[in-house]
Amino acid sequence: MTTDDPRAFVLDPLDLEETPPAAMQARAEAFRQVMSRRRTVRDFSDRPVPRDLIETCLLTAASAPSGANLQPWHFAVVGSPAIKTRIREAAEDEEKAFYAGKAGEAWLEALAPLGTDPDKPFLEIAPWLIVIFAQRRAGALPGEDRKAYYFNESVGIATGLLLASLQQAGLATLTHTPAPMGFLNEICGRPATEKPYLIVVTGYPAEGAKTPRFARLRKPLDSITTWL
Repeated sequence: MTTDDPRAFVLDPLDLEETPPAAMQARAEAFRQVMSRRRTVRDFSDRPVPRDLIETCLLTAASAPSGANLQPWHFAVVGSPAIKTRIREAAEDEEKAFYAGKAGEAWLEALAPLGTDPDKPFLEIAPWLIVIFAQRRAGALPGEDRKAYYFNESVGIATGLLLASLQQAGLATLTHTPAPMGFLNEICGRPATEKPYLIVVTGYPAEGAKTPRFARLRKPLDSITTWL
């Protein structure tokens, strides 16, 4: 391969801004404070959110590392009221079976402090649903079709960056995973080779929105880390 081939092995200079340790700590702490206020919101406003803002957050998500840089993700961004209604109806069908016993007692007991139920009005009310698909075959170049490696892990990282970017922008989010999610391929027009990963619901919170107190619990640092 020549050096003008996009798949050629060429090393470029790293673009990383180095700052003094005190400034690094201040930046890290400021971001921690933003993220510490992140909550899963179930009461959304229908107030419009500019598409440009969502596009910027998606570009941040797309900067995630991925196996062999194959970028095995696709974001189906739903703003159409009709399509949101179809997604809500299909998701609630699955959720009704889930809460009727399919989930099992242990799972439902774990969910009880969060107050969830089969009704998902946020799927219609929020201005944007971002349906994330994990691609079993992908490629960084147009038309490239390769086996994707570590696609679940790669998409998980991209999803985390998306949630962080939306929070940093000042939007509320909710991650929704109706099971099974195969209906999303049909509704969003995505091929069977793509695996529905989850739905990120985003927009402004409804006026007076509240979140479960239990969801605010966070493990202390010493219980989630081992320093070696």
